[in-house]
Amino acid sequence: MERKAVIIVKGRVQGVFFRASTVEKAETLDVRGRVENLADGSVRIEAEGTGESLEKLAEWCGGGPAHATVESVEIEWMETVGEFADFRIK
Repeated sequence: MERKAVIIVKGRVQGVFFRASTVEKAETLDVRGRVENLADGSVRIEAEGTGESLEKLAEWCGGGPAHATVESVEIEWMETVGEFADFRIK
């Protein structure tokens, strides 16, 4: 069953290839969506896929790429909109 999640990752997550690494991870999990840096220093991810694949993406976000220091991961579940064909950096 397809779902949508908005994931906010806080900590030292900008300038450490978090967005590019998120694209790579999402592609391996067959997740569609986008990732972007926010003005407050956090990263926002909108993702669509199976519940299992989104849970795996959120779990990965808890550690992120090698140089990231993740302080928190917030997930908001939403209905699937079907607006994404792939996963990319916004």
